[in-house]
Amino acid sequence: MSYFTFLGHPMNLKRCLSFLVVCIFTFFLALVPTSFYGVNPDTLEPIFTLTQQRVIAIFVFTAMMWILEVIPTWTTSVVAIVSILLTTSNKGLGFLIAKENIGALTNYKDIMAAFADPVIMLFLGGFVLAFAATKVGLDVQLAKVMLKPFGTNPKMVLLGFLVVIAVFSMFMSNTATAAMMLAFLAPVLATFPEGDKGKIALALSIPVAANIGGIGTTIGTPPNGTAVSNLETYFGSSISFPEWALHMVPFVLIMILVSWVVLQLMFPFSTKKLEINIPKNDKPTTWRTYLVWATFAVTIILWATEYFTKISSNIVALIPLAVFVCTGTFDKEDIKQIDWSVLWLVAGGFALGYAMLDISKGGTGLGATLVNAIPFGEMSIILVFVIAGLVCYLLSNFISNSATAALLIPILCAVSSGLAANPAFANFGGEKAMICFVATCASLAMLMPISTPPNAIAFSTGLIKTKDMLKVGIVIGGIGLVFAFFWLTKIFPFAA
Repeated sequence: MSYFTFLGHPMNLKRCLSFLVVCIFTFFLALVPTSFYGVNPDTLEPIFTLTQQRVIAIFVFTAMMWILEVIPTWTTSVVAIVSILLTTSNKGLGFLIAKENIGALTNYKDIMAAFADPVIMLFLGGFVLAFAATKVGLDVQLAKVMLKPFGTNPKMVLLGFLVVIAVFSMFMSNTATAAMMLAFLAPVLATFPEGDKGKIALALSIPVAANIGGIGTTIGTPPNGTAVSNLETYFGSSISFPEWALHMVPFVLIMILVSWVVLQLMFPFSTKKLEINIPKNDKPTTWRTYLVWATFAVTIILWATEYFTKISSNIVALIPLAVFVCTGTFDKEDIKQIDWSVLWLVAGGFALGYAMLDISKGGTGLGATLVNAIPFGEMSIILVFVIAGLVCYLLSNFISNSATAALLIPILCAVSSGLAANPAFANFGGEKAMICFVATCASLAMLMPISTPPNAIAFSTGLIKTKDMLKVGIVIGGIGLVFAFFWLTKIFPFAA
């Protein structure tokens, strides 16, 4: 029973109580003496400074609100950013930041820059490109062309859907891709005879391919962008669009083949022939259609040739926006259709990351302090990878993979920084392997209908039971986690 609506969320007794508990717990963490968190045994001084304590409280508030979804996730991000600015920045509330022994303050300009981080611009450009492609029917035309070679054999049709969805998800929203492909697949699923398990395999191909496909490029899914941005911020270590694609597209293709085999084994086809009839594009072909085609092609080429052109992928991503706005292909009404909530969510994660940076980089130094407080250096490197990957994987099944990555990656950057002196860490690919592995783990989480929007879309067909999704998620996700570890640490690691 809903009592009232707050920030677009229906509020019932459970949500109200959850909100109250989170707020009380947050204020407790922020207001207790810093010695509550422990003291240095040698100096008897608190481990954390007052600003670090406040960042901990804000981090816990953000994590709990994202997990419980009391209010929209993007709203939580905005609250987190404003809280950091008011309580820990050098331009915050005077009576809060003027205290003695408060510790290092964050640079307010760096925190506010989270709203316009280059990766945010990369996603914005990607959204615009994908939206324009849908607007002129380019996505339907591409799907029709790409599915044609796979014929009418059900097994090959399944492979076709896996490949096409994966490719689309590298450049389009996973949710939009899943919704579009379901529209093509729905009439086919309706023709299956009763008892043919193959229709379950086809329905599950949508979330499996959408989730895996997003791993292939830096714009495929927000965790990838979060990984790239934090690597740049913490280590000055950049991963370009073509470099990421070179390393991760082969991983995606191998996982798609693995998924194809697993789905066939779990849900074998009885039907011998399938006809996929994708309707013709009903949108008129105009000069804007050709403009979108050309812009799409030029953008992909520039992304792929970054090494030679020296133009950052983040800058290239804004070219479609400029072209489409100037030509009227993308107007003010279209702007409203962009998923701004994702961008705000990611920005909140970036702000938390900035607040945890070393003092020399304008942060509070919380990340380094946490690493020193937890004996990661005494752990096996493999164990650190396993713990990081499993925590990210399990958490991503219950909250958005974007939120999970935003929470965990800044902490793991600090952990990676603390492990940098260990030669064994470098042998396992160093910070790039660690952070990219965690981002990949977030995308491999697909155990339940609530895990990702593509899962929910596939579940809406009524053909899939939760136990089916659980089985597939465990097998493909488990294989993916193990393979991702070896792929990024030993088989094809990123250059140091």
